[in-house]
Amino acid sequence: MKKVLFVCVENSNRSQMAEALARLHGGAQVEAHSAGSKPSGRINPKAIRFMGELGVDLAAHRSKSLDEIAGLDFDAVVTMGCGDSCPWVPARLREDWALPDPRDMDDESYRAVRDEIGRRVRDLLERLA
Repeated sequence: MKKVLFVCVENSNRSQMAEALARLHGGAQVEAHSAGSKPSGRINPKAIRFMGELGVDLAAHRSKSLDEIAGLDFDAVVTMGCGDSCPWVPARLREDWALPDPRDMDDESYRAVRDEIGRRVRDLLERLA
């Protein structure tokens, strides 16, 4: 089983979507986590709505701190364009996807970020397999 961590600042949009999509596409072969350097404490309602369009329910997810995943070993850590706000987490593979935060985007733009995350997650999982 491969362990993957997705990190963004608030852990309310990008990293939450990536975690859910990694679980969806990776199935039992992937243990996916997400966390934030400054978690907002909630999942953005847009993330819940737009992931729901794909049949993925984020309503039970919660915004988590990097402190909650301390001590875990990861095969891959992906930061989501948070720059210096995302501290270094050790992993065999590290990537920064430099994706814009969709928090304040219109619906079409938000979906575009969600879909790009989905493409990148599928690519990552193929490379880890």
